[in-house]
Amino acid sequence: MLSSPRGPQLYSPRTKTAASAPAGNDQSLATPVPPEPRFSTPRTNSNPRGSRFWLSAWWPVAVGIGVIAVESTKYFGADHTSGPLRRIFQALFGPVSDAVWETTHHLIRKSGHFLGYGALGLAWLRAWWMTLPHARFLFVAELALLSTALVASCDEWHQSFLPNRTSSPFDVLLDCCGALFMQCVVYFYLRLFYGRLLHDRS
Repeated sequence: MLSSPRGPQLYSPRTKTAASAPAGNDQSLATPVPPEPRFSTPRTNSNPRGSRFWLSAWWPVAVGIGVIAVESTKYFGADHTSGPLRRIFQALFGPVSDAVWETTHHLIRKSGHFLGYGALGLAWLRAWWMTLPHARFLFVAELALLSTALVASCDEWHQSFLPNRTSSPFDVLLDCCGALFMQCVVYFYLRLFYGRLLHDRS
């Protein structure tokens, strides 16, 4: 029986694999090839600003301006709203005198100015916030307030041509106060619960 002059040799699985592999693969075995990344191509914007985006951003503004335009007609003058509002008020709180109702009706209408234009100011704020994603909150709020003031001024100017409506710059100021109040509410809400969002937009 013939034996090897160097004695018995022990082969590990790693040695067998290296010895049995072709010579051309020595380098690939010595340096493992890293796996390919899961995403080998750069991501693209999957949500471009198409018609759906603009509709989503601006339809509340369009609806708000439409409501203001309808409210600005002669059919929503004080002589037309007094009767229906008084019936609703008296159904809830009981009969009131003419003098008390005159003051109450005036306050209801002014509250409608404040709240209605406050809601319109929020619609403007949302639309500009979505349209200008890199703008600061203060700049967006200024645009929204300016837009609200423009609509309020057009509203009062239109009412100056109607015989049963009155036009007053104080109503424009009241409308802007409503929009500013709602914007402050949104700002403090975001600052309290979404401070990082405001920080990223500052």
